[in-house]
Amino acid sequence: MPADPQDTDPVDQNPSERELGRRSAAPAVSLWLVVGVILLIGVGVYVLSAML
Repeated sequence: MPADPQDTDPVDQNPSERELGRRSAAPAVSLWLVVGVILLIGVGVYVLSAML
């Protein structure tokens, strides 16, 4: 089903399109947060392997 055109009356809009309109354009988790967690896990594995 195609998206509703801009400036369409709210009554004429598709309900699923209205739900999508409330979502933020920002991602849920920052890319840098994911990269940082992966690096932190890598450092933890390195330290653990050095201790064994």
